Amino acid sequence: MESMTAWEVARPGPMRTGPLRLTEHPIPEPGPGELLIRVSVCAVCRTDLHVTEGDLPPHRTPVVPGHEIVGEVVGLGSEARGFAVGDRAGVAWLRHTCGECAYCRRGAENLCPNSRYTGWDADGGYAQYAVAPADYAYHLPQNYPDDEVAPLLCAGIIGYRALRLSDLPPGGVLGVYGFGGSAHLTAQLAIALGARVHVMTRSKAAQELALSLGATSATGAGERPPERLDSAILFAPVGDLVPVALAALDRGGTLAVAGIHLSDIPPLGYEQHLFYERTLRSVTANTRDDGREFLSLAARHRLRVHTIGYALSHADRALTDLAEDRVDGVAVLHA
Repeated sequence: MESMTAWEVARPGPMRTGPLRLTEHPIPEPGPGELLIRVSVCAVCRTDLHVTEGDLPPHRTPVVPGHEIVGEVVGLGSEARGFAVGDRAGVAWLRHTCGECAYCRRGAENLCPNSRYTGWDADGGYAQYAVAPADYAYHLPQNYPDDEVAPLLCAGIIGYRALRLSDLPPGGVLGVYGFGGSAHLTAQLAIALGARVHVMTRSKAAQELALSLGATSATGAGERPPERLDSAILFAPVGDLVPVALAALDRGGTLAVAGIHLSDIPPLGYEQHLFYERTLRSVTANTRDDGREFLSLAARHRLRVHTIGYALSHADRALTDLAEDRVDGVAVLHA
C-alpha cells in the first residue's frame, strides 16, 4: 500500500513540548460520497494551534490537523457528486452535519449538535493526501493561486460570518481587534463594501499591514479607536479585550467574537459595557452557504492575501511561529 507523509497530534500540549510528530500514513481511500485530494497547500489556522495544544478537547487521537486545504481531486468514492478527477477543490472546517435536527432544518447547520470538523474529528490537510465529503467541498475562484485561496477557506469564511453577525450598517465604522489571518481578509472585504475600519492589535508589523490594506487607523490592542464603532469583531482569543471593545461601541453596536476559543472574560459593567442596547455575540463555525457567498464575494473583490510559506516538513515550526505571534498574515504549508 502506498504511503504519504503526514503530521499528527500525538499528545496535545504546548508547542514547546513537541505535540506534533511527522509520520508515514497509508494514502487514504475515498469512501462513499468522498473525494481523494492530492494536497497542494494547507493554510495554518489558529484553530489548528488550539487542537494541537489542547485548548480544544481532543475528538480523535491521533489526528492530522489542518482544514484550509487546496488540492487536485485524484479519486472519487461511489456517489461523490459535483467534482471530477482533475478538478481543483477546497476543503474547509465544517465536514458533516446531520441534515435532520431542528438547527439544520432551519438553515443553521453551523449549530448542528452532530456536526464534525476537518482536522479535529477526521484527518485534515497537514499531509500529502486527504479525503473529504464532496458535499462539503468547495469549487474555488480561479483568480487566486493555491496558496492565496487556501486561507479563504476558514480565515475568510469565518471572518465573513463574523462580519455578517456584527450587524455592520452600510457605510458604517468597524473595529477589528487582533489582525492575523482572518482579520486581514475581513477588514479588506469590509472596506470594499464601504466601511471605515479601525484596527487594534499589539503587533507593530500587523498595524503597518492593516494601514497598507486600507484601514483608517491602526493602534495598540487596548487603545480606544478615534471614533465610536458601529460594530466590532474580536479575532484575538483574549477575553480581556471584550470589555475594551464593548466600551468602544456606539449605541446599538454589536461585538462579534470570532474565535472558537477565548480566554475568560472579566466582569462587565452594565452601564459601561452593555447599556444603550449594545450586543455581545459569539460566532460558531459557518454554514456552507456562508462559504459559497464569501467565495463569490472574494472572486468579485480581489483580496490581497498576505501569506508566509513553509514546507510541509516544517509544520511544527509554522505552528510555533503562530503561537509566538511571529506570523503577520497567514502561514501556508506547501505539500
